Amino acid sequence: MKRTHGHLVFSVISMALALITAGEVIHLNHVRAENSGAPGAAETKLARAVTLAKTDYDGALGGYKMVIQTGREDLRRIALYDIGNLHLRQALQIGMDDATQSVPLLELAKQSYRDLLRRDPNDWDARYNLERTLRLAPEVEDSGEEDSSPPDQREHERTTIADPRMDLP
Repeated sequence: MKRTHGHLVFSVISMALALITAGEVIHLNHVRAENSGAPGAAETKLARAVTLAKTDYDGALGGYKMVIQTGREDLRRIALYDIGNLHLRQALQIGMDDATQSVPLLELAKQSYRDLLRRDPNDWDARYNLERTLRLAPEVEDSGEEDSSPPDQREHERTTIADPRMDLP
């Protein structure tokens, strides 16, 4: 009787450990699949880039570019929008006084918003942010004509531009 009871306890413990091991193997395979580029990996990369955007500009930019290279169009649009926002925030953080660093970032932001609007013309958040970026760094037309408006009118136009420190949508 003792021997049968001992075998029964050993069998129950063995089955419990086998179930725990199987659960860990399933979890390990799930983690490997996320790291190897299987379905769900793009979302993980996007989440990581969003997290890095708060502290690490270059790391977030690399993460967003990896998401853009995936085949998921919905995540590609999100990444393009977030890259534009990343460049715009970085330019505002540097400050408009340092034009050698902020203007190229604003140009990159404009390009990102335009790429997104080519894919999805109805993205109103991207339109709004592109307009804000264009106000910060207007496009220069090289028409060769001089501005015929009086200097006071040009000065008035510059002072009525919305505050560039407004939050992004």
